[in-house]
Order: sequence, then structure tokens, then C-alpha cells
Amino acid sequence: MKEIYFIRHGETDYNKRHIIQGSGIDSSLNETGRAQGKAFYEAYKQVDFEVVFVSALQRTRQTVQHFIDDHIPTEQWAQLNEIGWGDSEGKESTPEDHQIYKDMIAAWSLGNLDASMKNGESAKQLIDRLNEFINHLKTRSENRILVCTHGRAMRCLMTLLKNEHLHEMEKYKHANTGLFKATFDGETFNVVLENDVKHLE
Repeated sequence: MKEIYFIRHGETDYNKRHIIQGSGIDSSLNETGRAQGKAFYEAYKQVDFEVVFVSALQRTRQTVQHFIDDHIPTEQWAQLNEIGWGDSEGKESTPEDHQIYKDMIAAWSLGNLDASMKNGESAKQLIDRLNEFINHLKTRSENRILVCTHGRAMRCLMTLLKNEHLHEMEKYKHANTGLFKATFDGETFNVVLENDVKHLE
């Protein structure tokens, strides 16, 4: 039985200021984010992780750096990157931007998976690359796996692991270093923990 621990990266200054990062902003963790990563490590360092997966964005690697320092084999997968938000990345959100975002989410829920922010990535593109990672995950021989990814990517991962409709993404809250734990029996994923942050208490 595989156990996969999925966590969102720690806080960045963009998170703190409520500015969209997406895959085009390669920001670093701030002091709070580094403390969150350390807290997660202290809570879960006893888990015998056999491999760590991070996205191609440095905030994920920085979040799990303590595990990497323990010489756990680590692989970078761009498939785990945050969704590309296009022209909205790195900018203060305006009411017009927020409406475009709401319209895109509504389009996704109606089945238009090609909808995106201007010059951004569509839900279909996000799904396709995350499915590529999930299919690879199924083939791994390791039984205890740590994955560090991003907020929207995490929401999408959960719907895919649970075989839910894409509109279910919006129900998944994702705190910085929030933990989602899943098991895999060779056929089916079972999500047993969602957005757990007890390590931050």
C-alpha cells in the first residue's frame, strides 16, 4: 500500500499580499514560509519517505529542503507546477480581473475546460500534465512518497485522485503547507486527510 503525502508550498510574500503567482512567478519563501516548512519537517521527519517530488518552482523545493538535506532522493517535475495565470501573474487583482476569474471557473463547471485567463493555461492543459504525473506515481516502487506542489494544482489533483467532476475543485481549501494524504492500493487512490495543518499549531 502506497502512502502519498501531498503538501502545498510555504508562504511567499506574494501569498501574503494576495498577488497571483502562477507558474510564471518563481518566488522564494518568506520567513513565515520557511518556518512552516520547518514545522512540517519536525512533525513528519519520522515518516520514512523514500522519494520527494517537487515542482520546477523553487518555493516547493525550499518547503521540503530539510527532507532533501536528509539525503532523500528528490525529483523535479514541471507537471506539478502551478497553473499558468497568464497576464494576471504578479499583479494586484482588479475587480475586472476577479470577474474574468469567476467567469473562467463558471465555464469550467459547465464543461468548457479550454477556458483560461488571458494568455494563461486552461483546465485541460493542467489536467493533462497532472494526469501524466499521477500515472507515473502509480508505477513507482516506493511506498512512502512526499509531493510538494501548489494551490490550484492541489485542488485539481484531488479531483483527479477522487475521479470527481472538475467543478468540485473549488471545495478544496489549501493552506500553506496544508497536508493532503492519500493511499494507493494498486488500483484506487483513497484520500484520507485533507488540508491538515496541525503541524502549525
